[in-house]
Amino acid sequence: MTTTPAAAHHATRSQSSRSTGAERMPVLIFETPAEIARQAARQVRTLIEAKAAAGDPAVLGLPTGSTPIGIYQELVRMHRDEGLSFKNVITFNLDEYLPMDPSSIQSYHRFMYENLFDHIDIPRENVHIPRGDLPDEDVDAHAAEYERQIGLAGGIDLMLLGIGRSGHVGFNEPGATPADRTRRVVLDEITRKDAASDFFEEKYVPREAITMGTGTILDARELILIATGEHKAPVIRRAIEGEQTSQVPATYLQDHKNAVVYLDKAAASELTRIKTPFLVRRVDWTEDAAKKAVIWLSREVGKAILRLDAGDFHRHGLHDLVRTMGGVDDLCLRVFEDLRQRVVYPNKLPQGEKVIVFSPHPDDDVISMGGMLHALVENGNDVTVAYMTNGSVAVFDEDVRRHLQFAEMTRDVLAPGAGDAVTERVNALMSTLEAKQPAEVDAPEIQTIKASIRYTEAIAAIEVMGLGAENARFLDMPFYQTGLVRKNPIGDADVEIVSDLLDELKATHIYVAGDLSDPHGTHRMCYAAISRALEGRENGPLVWLYRGAWQEWEIDQADVFLPLSKAELELKIEAIYKHESQKDRALFPGAYDDREFWQRARDRNTDTAHALQALGLPAFFAAEAYVTVHEMP
Repeated sequence: MTTTPAAAHHATRSQSSRSTGAERMPVLIFETPAEIARQAARQVRTLIEAKAAAGDPAVLGLPTGSTPIGIYQELVRMHRDEGLSFKNVITFNLDEYLPMDPSSIQSYHRFMYENLFDHIDIPRENVHIPRGDLPDEDVDAHAAEYERQIGLAGGIDLMLLGIGRSGHVGFNEPGATPADRTRRVVLDEITRKDAASDFFEEKYVPREAITMGTGTILDARELILIATGEHKAPVIRRAIEGEQTSQVPATYLQDHKNAVVYLDKAAASELTRIKTPFLVRRVDWTEDAAKKAVIWLSREVGKAILRLDAGDFHRHGLHDLVRTMGGVDDLCLRVFEDLRQRVVYPNKLPQGEKVIVFSPHPDDDVISMGGMLHALVENGNDVTVAYMTNGSVAVFDEDVRRHLQFAEMTRDVLAPGAGDAVTERVNALMSTLEAKQPAEVDAPEIQTIKASIRYTEAIAAIEVMGLGAENARFLDMPFYQTGLVRKNPIGDADVEIVSDLLDELKATHIYVAGDLSDPHGTHRMCYAAISRALEGRENGPLVWLYRGAWQEWEIDQADVFLPLSKAELELKIEAIYKHESQKDRALFPGAYDDREFWQRARDRNTDTAHALQALGLPAFFAAEAYVTVHEMP
């Protein structure tokens, strides 16, 4: 774990006026979200026990969403296995949607009881969650009473917070002020798009919520802001390094005297001390650090690496780099040669090997590594594509209706003599869809149809690459089988499925989604299952990490660049097109990017090629990037 002790960091804050951006809050960076969960749970436990010893209640402010689930699981474990009691705990949740029935699957009431309160001994009268089921005329009075209850409890001792990609804490959207108290709010467009997955479509996401105000949050005696995943990295940098602004309400936390930020490495990746550490502190100049700095300098001044001169380094404060690494010309040549040797043409890729491509969703294989997949097939490798989840939650009901209408229209071909039975079944399924309420979980048979749609599209896509149905494995991992976007934790059954496939196929190369940007978390969970399945294996496969639809490896991180010609990129796009249920309008496109997935893949691959060309490497039409490891980090 990399940490910045709070006391030491406060000393750094006084030196944070540089435009390069220094952190304005104490920050702790952890290797994994699991480490964050353990540390945050220990903080909660310390408070509870100290308050109990003094005969006082411990008052907690609690968030919802995917970020705190690990913390709640650890607290439940502490209660179950170590006897941690919550009898002296009073809780106040941050927010709730308006309107929202407490029993709804999207309700934060239900979330808190399913993930925490049902599993600990907290008195029910000590639990406070804003209500979303009140008549409109009662909401303001309820908000005022919520503030009064917090005051009667003596204020909040410890507030746990997440952060939205709009910069909100609670549901304090852009425009919030430090004086705001608990109130009704209108949700930001980005927030509603991020929530669309939980409601199955954006149109079903409530437009309003009730939330603790920024001022209420700032009144807490201690704050812990938690963020995980690369998709949170840009807003984290703005919140921690940027000027205070109502457009990023999380920046108001900078003034709190006892606030700390817990980040995993992915969420911290855009911080200056991580991305360009040489701008804010003295650096231990390893070859990797030097490479990162030279690439940054090349981009900053708009010159190819081999055209950089001593003046470029000196004008950008990199004197120490030149002195340590033995001169400008030799350093630039080493970095250029390092990059050049990472360009790997298809004839240098694996040939005649057993390969598994793990695809978290049924389209990640062709979106993220379609060029590599085609090259592996062309090289005569024995390729199996393992689709880890069925992707059923990302299929519109309209697609099911279309396929049912097809079955009805072809009933005499598909089921000669049994056409009436087909019609009866189609009508029953159509009725099931009609009876479905907004944001309701699909019936099991509808989930199966949606999974089958994704599976047939996946097979059609790999056929473009020269593979067939015999090369596809549909693992249908248990963690995904909730009918919801919110999934179960990875369990032993998930790991066993992956382990059995590895044992059966004995692949020498495996391809894994190594990105942590997937906003729904499926990529991270699939990665964890594969990592656990590989533990303890001697002479394991070489692991190739690719990234998904959301972003590409940075140039300094990638181990392999695979050039793609125009024809190869077009073949990749043709394969992506086969995923018709995700074409034109994807159910969950993400909050920031309106492009279709084929457009994101095209632009990402051409952007990588242009970035390499700008550094002085050959002008490829497009390129995919990979990281290779023998042990998954």
